[in-house]
Amino acid sequence: MKILRTLTFAALSSAMALVHAADPYPSKSVELVVAYAAGGGSDAAARAIAEAAKKYLPQPVYVTNKPGASGSIGWAYVTTGTPDGYKLSLMNPEMLVVPLLGIGKTTVDHFQPIARFTDDATSITVRADAPWKTIDEFIAFARANPEKVAISNAGLGTIPHTAAVAFAERTNTKFNHVPYQGAAPATLGLLSGDVQATSIPYADLKQHVEAGKLRTLAVMADKRIPGLDNVPTFKERGYDLQYSVWRGIGLPKGSPKEALDKWREVAKAVFQDPAFQTTITKQGLTLSWADTPEFATDIARQNEAFKKIVPKMEMKQ
Repeated sequence: MKILRTLTFAALSSAMALVHAADPYPSKSVELVVAYAAGGGSDAAARAIAEAAKKYLPQPVYVTNKPGASGSIGWAYVTTGTPDGYKLSLMNPEMLVVPLLGIGKTTVDHFQPIARFTDDATSITVRADAPWKTIDEFIAFARANPEKVAISNAGLGTIPHTAAVAFAERTNTKFNHVPYQGAAPATLGLLSGDVQATSIPYADLKQHVEAGKLRTLAVMADKRIPGLDNVPTFKERGYDLQYSVWRGIGLPKGSPKEALDKWREVAKAVFQDPAFQTTITKQGLTLSWADTPEFATDIARQNEAFKKIVPKMEMKQ
């Protein structure tokens, strides 16, 4: 009888294991990792995605912030361990730049892009009480006072940092580049007066501009940003500067096809969700959809471009 009970228990355990293994993905909560501090545009986008995904998944998605080393700590965290589909990364273009600066060992090649949700142009923004009313006045002052102006960015090798270095190169100016761990801290550095300007995307500091605390002088976009009708693009001022911060999601390479397919399906549903679009718009972020093939192609193209640009820009820092 004892042997029979043992065999029965073993059979039941095996059956339960098989049933569990057959559970559709996801069978437990999914972690969406943001490689920056809470409060910035990437964090806001991730939380909007996680909230909207609740409607389309049987399990919750929760956001974890893992800032440090210009994002490489968070990316390494996602790719550590078995790629089972339960660690998702908020992807952005810094993934392409940071490794080229020798920071961290995790690169965009460690991820399978799934979808892009937003795309926002960087800007040059100063405090509302700053003496510069136009981008031309700001450039003139910087030229006359090399390295006297401190510009905050979201971290060494981030797109805001890259954009600021490119800005200095194109305008023949020299700045003191001050890295922070994310867009929110970089904006606070400007608000507190620790720096005189920032190259953070307008979307990340829109609320402070609208509140009259900050003034955006120019944006690195192809055309003017809605709501900033009086703020020129650098292109209008004669400088070929177009840098933006896109945000999407991706899983580690080697993740189960079931997880990749599910998230591709969910991502599309999330992007088309009216509540999600309203949330993103209220946050000042710019909706910009790209499904897996287009997103992966864009990333590959940008990755090759940054491989040529970053080494040259790094020499001019």
